[in-house]
Amino acid sequence: MNKPLRRIAIFCGLLVLALLIRDNWLQYVMADDLKNDPKNRRVAIARYATPRGDIIVDGNPITGSTKTTGDGYNDFDYKRTYKDGAMWAPVTGYASQAFGATQLESIEDGILTGNDDRLFFRRTLDMITGEKKEGGNVVTTLNAAAQKAAYKGLLKQGKGAVAAIDPETGAILALASTPSYDPSSFAGNSTKVDGKAWEKLQKKNNPDDPMQNRALREIYPPGSTFKVVTAAAALEHGIVDSADEKTDSPLPYTLPDSTTELKNEGNIPCKNATLREALRVSCNTVFGKLGVDVGKEDMLETAKKFGFNEEQFVPIRSSASNFPEKMDRPQTALSSIGQFETATTPLQMAMVASAIANDGTLMKPYMVDKLQAPGLDVIEQTEPSKMSEPLSEKNAQILQSMMETVVKEGTGTKGQINEDGVTVGGKTGTAQRGVDNSENPYAWFISYAKLDDGSSPVAVAVVVEDESANRDDISGGGLAAPIAKDVMKAVIDSKK
Repeated sequence: MNKPLRRIAIFCGLLVLALLIRDNWLQYVMADDLKNDPKNRRVAIARYATPRGDIIVDGNPITGSTKTTGDGYNDFDYKRTYKDGAMWAPVTGYASQAFGATQLESIEDGILTGNDDRLFFRRTLDMITGEKKEGGNVVTTLNAAAQKAAYKGLLKQGKGAVAAIDPETGAILALASTPSYDPSSFAGNSTKVDGKAWEKLQKKNNPDDPMQNRALREIYPPGSTFKVVTAAAALEHGIVDSADEKTDSPLPYTLPDSTTELKNEGNIPCKNATLREALRVSCNTVFGKLGVDVGKEDMLETAKKFGFNEEQFVPIRSSASNFPEKMDRPQTALSSIGQFETATTPLQMAMVASAIANDGTLMKPYMVDKLQAPGLDVIEQTEPSKMSEPLSEKNAQILQSMMETVVKEGTGTKGQINEDGVTVGGKTGTAQRGVDNSENPYAWFISYAKLDDGSSPVAVAVVVEDESANRDDISGGGLAAPIAKDVMKAVIDSKK
């Protein structure tokens, strides 16, 4: 071969090699980036070409799909629908042709669209048989009656949240937040309808922020509900040994290293009160001093065992609750009564109540029971797992007896369930809010129900933000406890 032809052959060979490298780079290295590129409409068209699988509660779908109509892209065949969308929004999130997906709709998108790798053989079979691709189902742990009771109760109060857990498994039974939104209102791609509905829900246009998942993402000062954590720390670290021995609690109590007195709410019998009496009437002085006696390191250790200072994934992400890691002694006292920088999600306080109800064992919270293929074969099953042991069985039962006294004859009497064989334990809280407590406080109630066979089917945390209420009428026992009662009763009745 002469020299010019050889050069041309080498040049052509290099071009072919470059083409092969480029082709492999696009098909393998860049495949995921191209697939997920928002400008790649083929992916979006394929996503909405068939109905999504469903999110299931108590055996029934709370989602659906319908043919797309309107002025959106007409090549998107199906859009998402929701049953009682506002009630279930903290669980489902949304799936929108225009605005993407959140929460379960996003996390389990692969299953719901049928694109998950675990459905590969199913997709292959559908291609061979000519069947349309179908999405799988997400079966939740939620209890429809409990969710309805939680949402209905919150609607009467305005803003707030509820989280309910099965203490023995960690299964989430209810997750409600108000104000809420209907994900169906912007599930399509219509500028006139979906776009306007979306804009109305944005925080800049709606200060109530209805799209905020208050049960998982909002952190509130827990107020006196945190005193059960302080009581657990005091029992676990040997500061007190029982519920009925007198504590070393002066009245008035001056915060250490200061001249500031820690006040109680009203003239209540807190001087040297027993742990049971101090929880029953909610003595700030007793629990503030106990926190100092336990010490900031051991208080922090106990709080972390309950789940504080760490995000939870259920699988939706829940914000990390906070117990301060850097405190002086006065701040330790305030933190131990749920003030200073102590802040928590409703889910976290439901975890606290559930660990106490479950004799000291905290189970990992979860809300997806199983994932199903389109043919209802189980792809993945969640097995309950232990998260930690914040306190011993003995100390948990001491704390149970104290919380049951709170409900029988203390600040939590409106949480009572007057049925044979049902015992309720709880703790109220009224948490300071705003600069110098200038705004209406948050009303809290955490509780659990036990049956006469010793089982505990439900633990609940309720927080109410009632900005319009008369300040003197705001209390955890008055506003939050009745909601918790209805949620617990709904769970108990559903098991009969």
